[in-house]
Amino acid sequence: MFFWIWILFIAGAAGFSGGSGTDMAVSVPSDRSVTSTISRPATPSEPASPAAPASPASPDAPAAAGGPVYTAEPQIPTGKFTTATEVKPILTATKSSWVAVREYDGRDLVYVTQIMAWRCGLVALRFSVNGEETADWQLPPCHEDTAAPNALTPDDGLPYRSYPLGSVEQVNVLVVYDDLTADEATFQRNQVLMP
Repeated sequence: MFFWIWILFIAGAAGFSGGSGTDMAVSVPSDRSVTSTISRPATPSEPASPAAPASPASPDAPAAAGGPVYTAEPQIPTGKFTTATEVKPILTATKSSWVAVREYDGRDLVYVTQIMAWRCGLVALRFSVNGEETADWQLPPCHEDTAAPNALTPDDGLPYRSYPLGSVEQVNVLVVYDDLTADEATFQRNQVLMP
């Protein structure tokens, strides 16, 4: 497992020049099928095109009418995993673990602990359950003045949401990195249901 994380990290650092487009597909084992795309930002050598808007938003424009406005952050690695450059390879490698569903105390609990554990390189987390409207999941602040900025503290809240027992059939998750690239995955209940 550790070997593959490094392979993904090296491929990401090398620019993963697997094609001429700006999108690349991510492979996931067939027993954990996930719908996914990763959008890469345009490189300085590529001219901006009005016909191809940035994904999910340009630094000065909202993602959609009335949608949130995000600003790209500098991608200077800190060694503390606080930038997209540092956390994207990890979240990509662990995508099948982004979400978990647990039946507990007569409720379905939808966990996003894996994403919260690497949230410092993100600007947004959006999710939907059973195809309903996508909603923002508030990200706790990063604790950049500590040795572990991504650590979850009691003040950060709980990394799950509660739903009626048996009601969660599908969960869609969209993460927006602080370099303004995005990654999305859809999970079926049986793929992420905890025993």
